[in-house]
Amino acid sequence: MATTLSDTKRQELEAIAKRIRRHIIASTTKAGSGHPSSSLSAVEIAVTLFFGGVMRYRPQEPGWPDRDRFILSKGHAAPLLYAVLAEAGYFPVEELQTLRRIGSPLEGHPNRKRLPAVEASTGSLGQGLSIGLGHALAARLDGRDYRVYVLLGDGEIDEGQVWEAAAAARKYQVSNLIAIIDHNGYQQTGPTSEVLDMEPIAEKWRTFGWDVQEIDGHDLDALAAAFAHATAAEAPSVIVARTVKGKGIESVLKELKDENMHGKPLPEEAAQKALALLS
Repeated sequence: MATTLSDTKRQELEAIAKRIRRHIIASTTKAGSGHPSSSLSAVEIAVTLFFGGVMRYRPQEPGWPDRDRFILSKGHAAPLLYAVLAEAGYFPVEELQTLRRIGSPLEGHPNRKRLPAVEASTGSLGQGLSIGLGHALAARLDGRDYRVYVLLGDGEIDEGQVWEAAAAARKYQVSNLIAIIDHNGYQQTGPTSEVLDMEPIAEKWRTFGWDVQEIDGHDLDALAAAFAHATAAEAPSVIVARTVKGKGIESVLKELKDENMHGKPLPEEAAQKALALLS
């Protein structure tokens, strides 16, 4: 992929990102539950992967053996995943309004048995990188060249299993495994710096032998360049993406006096204000 986006491509991705944010807000408010702020921080990451020429996939053939895999380890950000999959053509956008309804495949956390485009059932934090490592090793055994992208939360990397997977990935030199950390500075109970400060995050991953990049996770050009670098690396790669929780609707969250807003949908009035900001 190109390391520098054209003006036309950047504008296209910005428009998609805005639609994704609107989907996230509308679907979680309608459901009366969900994690909008955790989803909003990672929008540009997912948009670059799916629409920026990074990942190979076929919406009409979700089980295509040579597809690249995307695993949402921070499974509570399912509204983001569903919005991206709908925009990519895996299912009608209108179905996003069924989020968390009884009988809907759009469950509170991704369920691989309910939605074919989901690569792994996630939600119990800390497991996604291990699953991704398994996929990456399977590609080697099967003689395929697909890549595996795993999106983790910064609170999630408190989990010991993440570091076991990081050590194993280095041991087996799985250069087709790329992790992205959505470093928005918050987790369920407060700022990550107060709950369990994992800084310096980048240096920890370097110590584990990974190729490491630190970028602004909302900068589409920086993301495009980072993914281009990661796909050429000869070691497992991690991108530490500095982001803002609730990106795009910060002023609304300030009015609600809750910059974290973890696991809380916007009330109807606040949702309308947020949607107006993204019109």
